[in-house]
Amino acid sequence: MGTRIDANTLQLKDQVVSINRVTKVVKGGKNLSFSALVVVGDPGQGIVGYGMGKAKEVPAAIRKGIEVAKKNLKRVHLHNTTVPHRIVGHYGAGMVLLKPAPEGTGVIAGGPVRAILQAVGVQNVYTKSLGTTNPHNVIRATMEALTQLRERKPREQAAGEERSAEVAGQ
Repeated sequence: MGTRIDANTLQLKDQVVSINRVTKVVKGGKNLSFSALVVVGDPGQGIVGYGMGKAKEVPAAIRKGIEVAKKNLKRVHLHNTTVPHRIVGHYGAGMVLLKPAPEGTGVIAGGPVRAILQAVGVQNVYTKSLGTTNPHNVIRATMEALTQLRERKPREQAAGEERSAEVAGQ
């Protein structure tokens, strides 16, 4: 488990991904409440988190979701304005594919995936959401893919490591 990221030192921007009206049937009738799925991130630092809040009113649910998201912040390895390599994230029935894109492409993504990638500061990426369209599972699959990302090594450094492995193997 990594060190916790302090949300107070960051320039966090929040975005509401989905708001859902939920009801609970009780003896006296139906209790109505709202759940909000929220993404927060600092695009300059490559930090993002998500959270869900439930309350009787929408603004309170959003506020609770932001508080939860600030506790779940993760640092993401990026390469300039895109992801360093191709990656697939899985969660439940949700599957998200992220591919690096050249400068000027933009964020080719929809819904929950776009919200997370913009919050983390990715500007050029191709994505494909496979499987479920449930925003909870899609967000978790995207976060799983982002946490699996590794830093891209410069070509000279990677070539040097290959040569040293060849010398060690002889």
